[in-house]
Amino acid sequence: MFDSAKGRLIPRASVCVENDVIVAVVDGELPGGNGQTVDLRGRTLLPGLIDAHVHVTATVPDFFKLSLMPQSLITAQSKTILEAMLHRGYTTVRDAGGADSGLVQAIEEGHLVGPRLYIAGRAITQTGGHGDPRPAFFSNMNCVCCGSVGLLGCIADGVPEVRRAVREQLRNGAHHIKVMAGGGISTPNDPLDGTQFSIEELTAIVEEAAAARTYVMAHAYSPEAIMRAVRCGVRSIEHGNLLDAESARLMAEHGVYLVPTLATYAAVAKVGKNLGWSPAMLEKAERVMDRGIEALRIARDAGVKIALGSDLLGQMHESQYNELVLRQAAMPPSEVLRSATYVNAELMNQSSRLGIIAEGAQADLLVMDGNPVEDLSAFLDERNLLMVMKAGKLVLNRVEASLND
Repeated sequence: MFDSAKGRLIPRASVCVENDVIVAVVDGELPGGNGQTVDLRGRTLLPGLIDAHVHVTATVPDFFKLSLMPQSLITAQSKTILEAMLHRGYTTVRDAGGADSGLVQAIEEGHLVGPRLYIAGRAITQTGGHGDPRPAFFSNMNCVCCGSVGLLGCIADGVPEVRRAVREQLRNGAHHIKVMAGGGISTPNDPLDGTQFSIEELTAIVEEAAAARTYVMAHAYSPEAIMRAVRCGVRSIEHGNLLDAESARLMAEHGVYLVPTLATYAAVAKVGKNLGWSPAMLEKAERVMDRGIEALRIARDAGVKIALGSDLLGQMHESQYNELVLRQAAMPPSEVLRSATYVNAELMNQSSRLGIIAEGAQADLLVMDGNPVEDLSAFLDERNLLMVMKAGKLVLNRVEASLND
């Protein structure tokens, strides 16, 4: 059994589940009872995985095209993405812009099958910032009150507008707030090393989230964008590929989490040209891909809390496991698994409930053939994932078939 709190395997353990909750974890065997017993000798039991940076409604990798699609169509397309995530063993995901509270409710009520979903609503972006999907000279849909600004971003400028934008996301059921604090790769005109929003605007965004007893996740690549966001009080830095020693030290001092997303850059490198991405966008993707592992090493050396996200779009979602495997260049497998479970739960203020196999936690469990703690490449062969349980309900069960082989 993988102990995600300490990042180690426990060789002899038994786990008892009742309804949707783990009610006992003991060394050795549980006392006999009337329940069903599953013998997992030779297998590894893991907590359900958590992906802390997804876009479940990014069904196409072109955000402007996405903003013009009917929301009902996007929801129908999201069904496939959500089901696939859950069947990979991701029992909880944190959406970083796009999903709404209706999608959360649809999963909770069983209309859609998918992971437990925490949402940011629409990411807060300045005019021309990352998250503003409009092409040049496309001048309508430019106010915070518009209903169709784009499914990813909500455009707001100035302190009163950003306060209103945050309050609107919270009114609509957001669990956390996403702010675009710097440039990005999937928008052509904002430089990666640029900063976005004033200090006053960033501070106002954090204040509004804190007033609602939640937090802000900040999209940022450059050291300057990272440090501005950290000083304003954000809880996590998303991506952070251009991180340096100084910005990493500041993150560690403030207890700010880093959520690297290596898988998305590897995926874009393979399919970006075929998607019609501009040379400027592809150049930015290549730049951050080359720095991703180095940023992980810098953050780890500085003592930054390292979470895990994937940030995949469209058909790239199928590369979700690559995030686990790519990180092995900078972190041991046990640390990567800990990021995808315990650390992500802590980041999302869900410690003791998610990402851990412990009494009182949600019964989100995976069974793997062999030992992924030795090599996370085991996830790349779908035959190695034998069981997925979310909240005590089996989503996938190949254990008996495997035992009989």
